[in-house]
Amino acid sequence: MVYFIYMDSCLRYTSSGYVFISPEDNPDTVVDALLRTDYAEEFCVALDFDPLFIARLMAAGFLVMSMEIPVYAYAAPEPNFLLMPKLHLTRSVLFFSDLHIKKSIKPLLQRYELRVDTDFQGIMERCVHIHGDDWLTLPLRESLTQIRGYTDLRVRPVSFGVYRNGELKAGEFGVLAGRVYTSYSGYYDENSAGTVQMILTAQYLQDQGFAFFDLGMPMDYKNTLGACTIEPQRFVRLFRAAQNPRA
Repeated sequence: MVYFIYMDSCLRYTSSGYVFISPEDNPDTVVDALLRTDYAEEFCVALDFDPLFIARLMAAGFLVMSMEIPVYAYAAPEPNFLLMPKLHLTRSVLFFSDLHIKKSIKPLLQRYELRVDTDFQGIMERCVHIHGDDWLTLPLRESLTQIRGYTDLRVRPVSFGVYRNGELKAGEFGVLAGRVYTSYSGYYDENSAGTVQMILTAQYLQDQGFAFFDLGMPMDYKNTLGACTIEPQRFVRLFRAAQNPRA
């Protein structure tokens, strides 16, 4: 089991040097402390999968992941899991004015219908089927589903899917926090459908008055859509400003 070993600058650290977060902590305060230090890791660690705790982490700007601890690591008879809140060292963000649509993709947009949050469970499980559950473990999936059952939280897990002739061809799920949508995972079952889904999702978010599309880890295909890479200090400023509906 992982416990914190020492404390410095209001942060607690494990023996391996990761910041340890518990439900008693204020996630916003932890973010501020991380930005003030020279913490070189993207991940922190936590042990509690309580959905309200996870929702608070998400509302502070963490992208929450998880992992199973190998049995041999702690000699327990049952699998155990770590929560891994992630504050990217570089973050991929799409500002809607920068959205780029290739000429080859434009004709395809009319072939698909975007449906918002109509099949969250199915899309999340399809992501697991295609990509595996290395970070999207069962306890995290259960917590995400439970968060959706609350109506008074600052965050909500949601899904986006594109359909052609009534059949789901690509989808993704993520988390709404204020006027920011953070993408967690996606998949496609048809060539170009994934790109169409991201574009239609971006256009929907823009129409709904969102501030930006948080794409998480920078990747080439995100850059192709017009995303840019920003440092965590700027991301946190923008993220917090977007929690105010009037900002």
